[in-house]
Amino acid sequence: MRFLAAFVLLFVSACTAAPDNDASQVAPILTTEDAVDIQTFAQPEIARVTHVSLDLELDFEGQGVSGSATLDIEAAEGADTIILDQDGYVVSAVTAADGAELPFETGEAQDGKGAPLTITMGDARQVTIAYSANNAAALQWLTPDQTAGKTHPYLLSQGQATLNRTWIPTQDSPGIRQTWDARIVAPEELTVVMSGLSGGDAEAAGEGKHAFTFEMDKSVPPYLIAIAAGDIVFQELGPRSGVWSEPSMIEAAAAELSDTEAMIDAAEKLYGPYRWGRYDMIVLPPAFPYGGMENPVMTFLTPTFIAGDRSLTGLIAHELAHSWSGNLVTNANWTESWLNEGVTSYFENRIVEEIYGKKRADQEAALAFANIEETLAEVGMDAPGTSLHQAVNLDSIGSAIIYDKGAYFLRTVESIVGRERFDAWLEQWFDNHAFQPATSAMMLADMEANLVKDEAEAEALMLREWIYEPGLPSNVAKPDPAAFAEVDAAAKLFTDNRELDDAAWGGWTSAERQRFLAGLPRRLNEAELAALDEALKLSDSTNNEELFLWLELALENQNERVVPIAEEFLVNVGRRKFVAPLFETLMDQGAWGERIATRVYAKARPGYHSVTTGTVDEIVGFSG
Repeated sequence: MRFLAAFVLLFVSACTAAPDNDASQVAPILTTEDAVDIQTFAQPEIARVTHVSLDLELDFEGQGVSGSATLDIEAAEGADTIILDQDGYVVSAVTAADGAELPFETGEAQDGKGAPLTITMGDARQVTIAYSANNAAALQWLTPDQTAGKTHPYLLSQGQATLNRTWIPTQDSPGIRQTWDARIVAPEELTVVMSGLSGGDAEAAGEGKHAFTFEMDKSVPPYLIAIAAGDIVFQELGPRSGVWSEPSMIEAAAAELSDTEAMIDAAEKLYGPYRWGRYDMIVLPPAFPYGGMENPVMTFLTPTFIAGDRSLTGLIAHELAHSWSGNLVTNANWTESWLNEGVTSYFENRIVEEIYGKKRADQEAALAFANIEETLAEVGMDAPGTSLHQAVNLDSIGSAIIYDKGAYFLRTVESIVGRERFDAWLEQWFDNHAFQPATSAMMLADMEANLVKDEAEAEALMLREWIYEPGLPSNVAKPDPAAFAEVDAAAKLFTDNRELDDAAWGGWTSAERQRFLAGLPRRLNEAELAALDEALKLSDSTNNEELFLWLELALENQNERVVPIAEEFLVNVGRRKFVAPLFETLMDQGAWGERIATRVYAKARPGYHSVTTGTVDEIVGFSG
């Protein structure tokens, strides 16, 4: 059909034209085979959403949202339908800008994908969808008892990867970037924040209610639309940064985040200007399923990063780095996740080096390399899920590939071409693809065109092997073994002789402590575990990364003394990174652990986000 061919040509031309870095420009739709997103029902080459305007009211009692979404649409000539993603929200009506009702139909649902919502729009290029969403998987509604203040309820969202289609009618694909705005009505005792710039103070919206407005005038992938609401307060950190949290947590959160402005400055020095205006954060209740989520202008954070000594603030560096890799340049679909997470993990380490020094950066990188080695030892060097570019969407291999192998790919390239050339290349990658989707093939082509000096260097870099082949290429720039020489010697001393230098522990960084705990023998008796705990005060640790490693080791050895501590941890922390492995460890212990896991999960599950329960239900065998 001619109109479709012309429309595709227009988008392909937009992909290859020189970028003007206009954040408000409609982002191109990539049409190459590797860019197609099989996790959306949308057909953006025919009709695509360019802007979403939400007008919603929060219902804490009914645990839902209701109102409308007005969509601006760009479509090929002659196109009279648009397909959206729908996974649970209920549409009551669709109207055109002139108020005329438009036909719509929900198609057959597919597991994990939802269903297509097809709207017959005719010549209309703006449609308003009246709808409601209850028990949406993206939204977690906390009771007052599940908050620190114990007085008011709380709402938080998590949209990545495809959960926003449970509460927002749009085309839920990272390759279909959209601007958006929102008006949110909430109970007057609660404050609402979103991943857009605030429109100012709340306005009255009826008895006992008020309304907040937000705007994101830069096109973003729709998974980055996020919301939180609760009894929260704000503290400024610097001229363009600040933190929200519940009142009882605000001082500790602000102290832990005191390096934020310095991190922004360091990131800009590395790879160019921060383009989003403000960089605010919200420290959520511990039910949040991730360490952090890089929602633009409002990073969502777990409180588990608060250690009291800023030893876990690599998390902040990571989420900040996403403002370039992920939010600015986004994977076109989820088979390309490494373009977000791997590039960001490399960038994170560079920020850590700038702020905290090379020793800490090298140690954290060495921990990441150990993750790669452990994963490859478990699944095999030839496992297809160990390539950076995935032929299909794979989530079972874990973060060691898309995060850590991705980072080591860039570390290796840097080591071969030199930091100065590499940094110049990466900055131009961000500049030339700003506010656009990208694929592995695009990055490979960009490297070959703008970075690789000659054929000999191309052979040394092994770029294609890194991106498309499983395992770990032979040219990998391995970490310096001296990074943990002292710690590894201490772990060996304990392994061989059960001798422990508790004084050295007190002077170690968190990365060193994590390395030591990971290097201990996996089989220890009750007396040996007790001696470790007494000497190192592991059960009393305020560093959740270290506490997690200790609990995992102790539970592997069916240590009864840590069961109450593990139970408290699992009930109060919803971060999947910690929760899932601990339940898996318990379930691996036969009847002893299964009994504990079943009992604790029944108690903890109501406080978990669907992201966490979706993983742990399968581990524990929970069927509802």
